[in-house]
Amino acid sequence: MDPGFCPECGSILPHLRKTNKVSCYNCQSVFDAAAFGTMETEYTIVFNSYENKKSDQAERVEGEATEGPIVNRQCPKCGNDQMSYATLQLRSADEGQTVFFTCTKCKFKMSENS
Repeated sequence: MDPGFCPECGSILPHLRKTNKVSCYNCQSVFDAAAFGTMETEYTIVFNSYENKKSDQAERVEGEATEGPIVNRQCPKCGNDQMSYATLQLRSADEGQTVFFTCTKCKFKMSENS
């Protein structure tokens, strides 16, 4: 039995009232608070730590840190065939966004209005 769903027809149960009874809107069956199950959730919060940041930096190859996703685009300065990109909406909302490209090799930057 899934918590919050009618055990008879599977419909979503309405909120539990002060009487600790709930009536299914679909099949009109009446249930007590046990129909909702425990409804407890367990989760873990992981905060950023210096160790996590250090391991992320160790995974990067020296000089290969990118500023976004990488696309196959030739750099006009060095001829490298990979550039990273980022997009921003700099003009009015009814116009296209501006795409900023950065060469993964020489770090040359250029922009394009799309």
